[in-house]
Amino acid sequence: MHALTAALKAYLDSSPNLTESFTLVVRYAIPMLSLIILSGAFLSLFSLPRNKEVFARLEREDGSESYPVNHLEALVGRTGAADIALHDNSVNRIHATLSGNGRGEWTVYDIDSKQGTFVNGEEVGVSLPVQYGDTITFGNVSTVLRPVGTLEEAAVLRKRRIVRPLPPWTSLLMLTILQGMLCLQLCITKNAQATHTIVTVFMMYTALMWAYFTVMRLCKITGFELEIIAFYLTSICLSVTTSCNWTLLPKQLLSVPLGIILMFVIGRMLRNLDLIRRYFRWGMAAVALGLVASTLLLGSLKYGATNWIHIGGFSFQPSELAKLCYVFAGSATLDRLFRRRNLGLFLLLSFVLIISLAMMNDFGTASVFFVTFLVISFLRSGDFATLLLMLGGAISAGGLVLVAKPYIWARFSTWRHAMEYASEGGYQQARTLTAIASGGLLGTGPGGGFLKRVAAADTDLVFGMMCEELGLITAIFAVLCIIALSAFAIRSAMSCRSSFYMIAACSATTMLIFQTALNVFGCTDLLPLTGVTFPFVSNGGSSMLLSWGLLAFLKAADTRPGASFVFRRSYREQQRRLGVLAEETDDDYDSEDELESDREEGDDE
Repeated sequence: MHALTAALKAYLDSSPNLTESFTLVVRYAIPMLSLIILSGAFLSLFSLPRNKEVFARLEREDGSESYPVNHLEALVGRTGAADIALHDNSVNRIHATLSGNGRGEWTVYDIDSKQGTFVNGEEVGVSLPVQYGDTITFGNVSTVLRPVGTLEEAAVLRKRRIVRPLPPWTSLLMLTILQGMLCLQLCITKNAQATHTIVTVFMMYTALMWAYFTVMRLCKITGFELEIIAFYLTSICLSVTTSCNWTLLPKQLLSVPLGIILMFVIGRMLRNLDLIRRYFRWGMAAVALGLVASTLLLGSLKYGATNWIHIGGFSFQPSELAKLCYVFAGSATLDRLFRRRNLGLFLLLSFVLIISLAMMNDFGTASVFFVTFLVISFLRSGDFATLLLMLGGAISAGGLVLVAKPYIWARFSTWRHAMEYASEGGYQQARTLTAIASGGLLGTGPGGGFLKRVAAADTDLVFGMMCEELGLITAIFAVLCIIALSAFAIRSAMSCRSSFYMIAACSATTMLIFQTALNVFGCTDLLPLTGVTFPFVSNGGSSMLLSWGLLAFLKAADTRPGASFVFRRSYREQQRRLGVLAEETDDDYDSEDELESDREEGDDE
């Protein structure tokens, strides 16, 4: 390998005309390849139908009405916003919840209702188990829990048949070509020793990407849009890391498989809501507190914030991993969502974490936690007045911080005036704005910019570096990737199986979109520079682990059949039954060809 890379470098150095032509080709090819790669992923994400699952039915005892239970946690109440709306004055606006585990086992929880909830005449104190055929009375309304009938189940399965997403292979091929171009162009700008590391790292990364998609496809997974976006952004990360400091490439590459493993671990945990209810939520809260406390005690100062811990030759930010734990702790299943005690404990956890981060002078991360806290609090309470009160308190606290921390006020004083303080407080932003302008639409080419000589160019200023070396078009594509992930999570949240998945996906989305906004607007002087990373793109192992970990929550919100490894097994079990159900409901099909198609799909799965 050393001999091959040395020969490659010698050939490139001996052909200046060829390298200039190749650089020109790369500058035009990168935005074109980006368009091909991402357009397929975006179209596939937003063009597929999402038919809700039906887990059971709640019928009025007199048979007048029947309500489908489309979530493993169904809110029962008088309001139209409830999953099961019982329009009777004896029913509270928020009366009770009906929760299942996906295996036909159900529990009903009373939510401090005035006239109570009863199961077969027995009053529900906090909760009672329910079986099919049991009578559940909400106020004066009596209902019976029924399983989904054979005809209905067959019809639902037909609607939820796999409408296969666009095959990922074209995007993968284009992504491989993009990585090859980035690798060769970066070799042109570096010395022979760096060339060997660059070629080795990019080859290993491409092999990892293909191995991931191959294994997942062999496991019958069909939805890869989120991963294609993540691998695309990570390719840009390797490019900017190489340009700034190629010696960090092996560490950054190592963080990618670790991040994928973390995504799978979280996805496996998310399969079992019962386990999350009992152990994980508050266990994760304790881990988050422990990570932040360890940083307070052992953290070292870097870029003005005491948020780094050094162990041997490695350094990491515990607050990044604490964000994942915070999402777990903040999310709640519907049966616990309206318990004031639980919300109060979450408020206390948030207060401790944010104050601890402020003590470390890590106000960028503290702002990410605070905005995520506002989103989770609203999703859990739905109370705008409380949120406005919290926001007012935060603004007051921010004013006190500006008075107590003069250097932060100095940073605000240069806001919107970076060019006037180009040699003082606005040094980084002034250089970043110049780099963005010099890059133009197509950029100078990977490794060809000057912003890499400025501190934190590949982390806090990475948007400016993308604009300079890869061009404004490619940088906009990177921002659109985060917007697409967020829009997909919000769209999918409406059909989530559980409120836990919905809140987790929305809070993960909040972290992704808010961090991106802080990084982009900080680089362009639309906001003060806060030192927050760009998800997937900024150099740093902790940031990469966080980004892949948050992707697991988005995968959990994806209810498309066969698209997510989180729920693949239960769907396959349903599909195996499709052939049996079809035989029992032949009249429900329009043609023999359609029936045979369903049977074949069930056999394939």
